[in-house]
Amino acid sequence: MAEPARADDPVVVWEPRSKPQAAFIACPVFEVFFGGARGSLKTDSTLGDWINHSALYGDKAVGLMVRRTREELTETLERFRHVLTQLGFTFSGYVCRSPNGSRLTFAYLDNDSDAERYQGWSLTRVYVEEVGNFPNEAPVKKLMATLRSASGVPVGFRATGNPGGPGHQWVKARYIDPAPNGWKVQTYEYVNPFNSSVVTRDRVFIPGKITDHTLLGDEYIAQLQMSGSETLVRAWLLGDWSVIEGAYFDVWDSTRHVIKPRELPSHWLRFRAFDWGSAKPFSVGWWAAASETFIDGDVVIPAGALVKYREWYGASAPNVGLKMVAEDVARGILEREVEKIDYSVADPAIFAEDGGPSIAERMANVGVDWQRGDNKRVASKGAIGGWDQLRSRLVGEDGRPMIYFFETCVDSIRTIPVLQHDGKKPEDLDTEGEDHAADETRYACMSRPWTKATPNPDKPRDAWADAFNDDTGNSWKVM
Repeated sequence: MAEPARADDPVVVWEPRSKPQAAFIACPVFEVFFGGARGSLKTDSTLGDWINHSALYGDKAVGLMVRRTREELTETLERFRHVLTQLGFTFSGYVCRSPNGSRLTFAYLDNDSDAERYQGWSLTRVYVEEVGNFPNEAPVKKLMATLRSASGVPVGFRATGNPGGPGHQWVKARYIDPAPNGWKVQTYEYVNPFNSSVVTRDRVFIPGKITDHTLLGDEYIAQLQMSGSETLVRAWLLGDWSVIEGAYFDVWDSTRHVIKPRELPSHWLRFRAFDWGSAKPFSVGWWAAASETFIDGDVVIPAGALVKYREWYGASAPNVGLKMVAEDVARGILEREVEKIDYSVADPAIFAEDGGPSIAERMANVGVDWQRGDNKRVASKGAIGGWDQLRSRLVGEDGRPMIYFFETCVDSIRTIPVLQHDGKKPEDLDTEGEDHAADETRYACMSRPWTKATPNPDKPRDAWADAFNDDTGNSWKVM
């Protein structure tokens, strides 16, 4: 018979419950992303990491825990409070202190610019929960800049997340694409501009799955399977970053809409479309409109279809622009063109005058002229909307799309399929996502509206002719 527990026996308040969770806490790498399936104990991993970091470095350990919204932060704060108070930690508002003097602050960043409030802080740990909820990496990088310690404490950035969300693309590009299966440390070099010395920073993706532990069991897995579509279940259960739940253009199919570059008939109408961006990317697309059905091998482009055969996407990173001036963008457009352009449409915002020449005027001075694009996003009062036009062309008719993208248009192919619905206006697209190629494509579609042909009803009887025919089929002659 087991001996009864004594009063002085240690009580285990928290311990790792899976291999990925233990690896996350012990990992010496500067930047760690723990992501994947739901139920893989991601939030508890940050809790365990802070307990460990606090115990090791005492009052020299200073941390910041960030969520995107107050609602998300509340749940995280309650979980930390439940466990840490058992270890003697005290909470005052959004600040948690340990008996040995460590300090952890909880915060939510409703706006990306909120990260600037912490630029003067000196932190040894930064945690960002559900990092994919941030549309771009700019605020995350700003938080990384606060990681510094004059006392020799090893500093580190720790993030968690699931597939999906407005930041899916940049998270995938930063953490998943370099090592899709995870566990492989990526090393990046940075040159000190003051003395030319080279500094390295390591980054690693630790994948998490619900099957890494047995805490939730079969019932929870069954519950997830009942709670969403096939793609959502794949993302939740497997942490599959190749599928996107809630995609606005869920009809996108790369096997149908993406084609290899080929010579298009020279007599087809050619035009370009443009979405302006400086701090955010700009997007230029060159389009051809099929005047007749075109057959090339197994590719059939129906008459009336649009083909994006070239693009120029002005980005230095996902959803981060090049900050090029209008004149240089115009010169870049001309450098890329060898064909005759029949017309051009652009974001109407470039025609705004704010104490000086508009962007459109400055580009025209270099030789690139634009017409105002139709900026209607969603249908209203009988008017067509740009997103409906794009969706209709993606669907097409008779099994064939009415819009195609050369596979060299990599940023259109990368960004359009993963864009999300606006949470407040489901009929619209979430503008916090990387929607610049989609906007440019929308202007192109609105410049050549297309509607699916409706079947002709049976020809109505001609009542006037019927009046001059009797039941025997004899015609009455009009005198």
